[in-house]
Amino acid sequence: MREDWPLIEASLAKQYGIRIRQHGDMPWEEFCTLVSGLMSDTPLGSVVTIRAENDPKVIKGFNADQKRIYNGWRKRRAERKLDDQVKLNQEMQALETAMARMFGGGVDV
Repeated sequence: MREDWPLIEASLAKQYGIRIRQHGDMPWEEFCTLVSGLMSDTPLGSVVTIRAENDPKVIKGFNADQKRIYNGWRKRRAERKLDDQVKLNQEMQALETAMARMFGGGVDV
């Protein structure tokens, strides 16, 4: 969320006319509700739409800026996964088990 803060600020201002720095007393629940209701035509909404895309044809048609956003997001997610060695090992074990089952191997991988 920290990296997206400027997008959140701009999006709240665009959609609701709220300058969040002037509302230090806003309850967390209200803030979360406002952010979750942001439309795709806001700065954050546009970036989230790009990050969430999974259609290879659409991704192939991204312009340079969209590709930068998409690839940067994927890289950060991959780095976070690599940082959590326990989770990475669990995911690798699950993948090995699934592959063994698909290709007739034993389950005791």
